[in-house]
Amino acid sequence: MTKTTLRIYDTLTREKQVFEPIDPNNVRLYVCGPTVYDYAHVGNARPVVVFDTLVRVLRHLYPHVTYVRNVTDVDDKINERARQSGEPISEVTKRTHQAYLDDMGALNAAKPDIEPRATDHIPEMIAMCESLIEQGFAYAAEGHVLFSVDKYEDYGKFSRRDRKEMIAGARVEVAPYKKDPADFVLWKPSDDDTPGWESPWGRGRPGWHIECSAMSTRYLGENFDIHGGGQDLVFPHHENEIAQSCCANQGSSYAKYWMHNGHLMVEGEKMSKSLGNFVTVHDLLENWPGEAIRLAMLGTHYHQPINWTEDNLRQAKEALDRFYTALRQTPDVRPENVPVPASVLNALCDDLNTPLAIAEFHELVTELNKATKKYDKAEAKGRVLAAAELLGILENDPEDWFTGSADEDEAAEIDDLIAQRAEAKKNRDFATADKIRNDLIARGILLEDFKEGTSWKRV
Repeated sequence: MTKTTLRIYDTLTREKQVFEPIDPNNVRLYVCGPTVYDYAHVGNARPVVVFDTLVRVLRHLYPHVTYVRNVTDVDDKINERARQSGEPISEVTKRTHQAYLDDMGALNAAKPDIEPRATDHIPEMIAMCESLIEQGFAYAAEGHVLFSVDKYEDYGKFSRRDRKEMIAGARVEVAPYKKDPADFVLWKPSDDDTPGWESPWGRGRPGWHIECSAMSTRYLGENFDIHGGGQDLVFPHHENEIAQSCCANQGSSYAKYWMHNGHLMVEGEKMSKSLGNFVTVHDLLENWPGEAIRLAMLGTHYHQPINWTEDNLRQAKEALDRFYTALRQTPDVRPENVPVPASVLNALCDDLNTPLAIAEFHELVTELNKATKKYDKAEAKGRVLAAAELLGILENDPEDWFTGSADEDEAAEIDDLIAQRAEAKKNRDFATADKIRNDLIARGILLEDFKEGTSWKRV
């Protein structure tokens, strides 16, 4: 594999494919984003980390990338949350969306280039519904608009399910206004207490699937490169997106490649509030650095299921401590224009093989630790930082990583104690030196002695 060859596992073909963009000068991808009614859990965060890493690789390989991730801000769960809290729906979505951005930002995930909100694109959704009706792929009934699955001969091809499996898997509503139990909703009526917009079929709101089709087409065109999301979206969401998009835009194949990350378990069990193992990123960030959460996720290949454990988080934090210690010991080394090491880049270009990339990254850090000459240190540090940028780690200042929660007074106090300890050791007063060290350990502060002096970090 050359360094410019990216291979990805395509859900449609069930094979690893060489990525060949439609337009090499503008790679376009769409990822299904959050429904903003509550804090994001770790399962929600996994596709954010996965596709942020993919975007980093794409931007390394291609001159321009357009990354779109939608925000679903009209949904029955949002309506219910607003009723429970007594807040206006707009306040619920504004507050939870900002919390989502804050939490994902803490994982070093950059905001997408475009982040369209569903409620800002109702006209495009209505227009797509009208087009599907005009072409005979959809019909109106009792204030609803429904897609006729039997009019699209490839329906089920993407998820590889037969009709019975599709009906069971979608938990479809068997309603009298449906011509076929498998027909899915594009538009549905709203009562006076539910958000709604005027349409040719009365006051109503869009179905979930039509939102992504309308917004992806609006910003990326009828055909674009990559559509991503969690494995749970393969059916019915992405199956339905393909059907309605290809039918509304005749001749379109919609997304050229489809990528899906695997499911997430917590300590070996399916995550659920009833089991008491429902883990939000917001709660994790109270005790763990965001980079540790990110690295723990990248430790499992994105296509595989991930078992989320505190032990994995601890190992990720310890690995980052090692990485930051290497940077901390070379504060005056300033590398320039060092390319991404082939070992890490090739691993990431092989269907985002992040476990292998992390293993190779450890080797880069080992090389930095072993380097003795200034030039060699600069080269080694440059390779570490270049690889870290693709992985989305080491974005903190090393000192802040270890001591960032200390205010100026505490930091000055600790520095003074370190100076007292150094003086005691110089005078061979080892009892005093040991007492200072042990008192700091009792406060959760570990001293580390290097040739350049003594540093400290929280443990």
